[in-house]
Amino acid sequence: MTLTGTDRILGCLKGIATGDAIGKQTEMLSHEDLLHWYPQGIRGFEGTPGSVIPRYLGNAKREWRIGETTDDTEMTVAVARSILTDRNVSHVSVGRELLHCTKCVHPRLKSLWEFHQAADPTRIARSHDGCGAAIRVAPVGIFFTSHRAEELLTGAREASVSTHGGSLAIAAAAATAAAVSAAIDGASPHDVLELAECAAAEAERRWRGHTAPAFADAVRTVHHNLHRLTALRAAEIAPLSFPNQPLTTVPLALGLATVIESAEEAILLAANIGGDSDSVASIAGGILGAMYPITVNEHWYTVVEQVNDHDLVAIANAMAQLRH
Repeated sequence: MTLTGTDRILGCLKGIATGDAIGKQTEMLSHEDLLHWYPQGIRGFEGTPGSVIPRYLGNAKREWRIGETTDDTEMTVAVARSILTDRNVSHVSVGRELLHCTKCVHPRLKSLWEFHQAADPTRIARSHDGCGAAIRVAPVGIFFTSHRAEELLTGAREASVSTHGGSLAIAAAAATAAAVSAAIDGASPHDVLELAECAAAEAERRWRGHTAPAFADAVRTVHHNLHRLTALRAAEIAPLSFPNQPLTTVPLALGLATVIESAEEAILLAANIGGDSDSVASIAGGILGAMYPITVNEHWYTVVEQVNDHDLVAIANAMAQLRH
């Protein structure tokens, strides 16, 4: 079957949303606690779609539902909307859309909380190095083809700085946008990884932080460690690259996306590792969904649309018209 750009863009968005929803079931659990809640591991949606995930029953902030997507997908759609409106990537336009994102606005998530407290779409954050920018930046990679390195780099930063101004955060966003763009162009896993590393290194050079550049090296190290394993098992990956800080979360997602050839397989692996599982599964799922659209689990996607009503098909079709 010959894949079109629209096929790959839709596969990317489906991979993001299904990875987000599957991964949410184990988000922030240690690998040991994950097995307490799910003794058989995560095999898909563990329960009735639309019902509350058991460990979120009575949660004061939000009773997350099985099949529900998180702020990862909410903000990805927001960035897509901003691009569709402006036909450009502007932090002001992204900021306007992010002010409508309300799923995770609470003081513990300082980056988004501070942005909403300021209520200023023109605001530029000067700190925060988490992966909150990387998880929403796929539409930048959809908008620009992979040979437009400069536009990808500046677009990733524009999509980031409303909430994340740290060097590591911008590098992670640049790497993710470049990987998504290359995947949609049909690049090999090797080339996807190389373009991601180059984008990260250039972002760290251009927008330096207070410490030595480290993100591009982390991407290489995590990929090398995964490649050396004789089999990819959650119990073996968790001690090596547990996704709980900036130098493991996005590098792990990029590593999984370039050593595995199935969005479904990578999403399940990320979910069974634990930690920031929804972010890892979402980013890896998006890249692999673009590379191998047929490997996105269509049953999961049907559940996600029933629970969330994102209409990703319409977004993919509209974004495909703007890719250049």
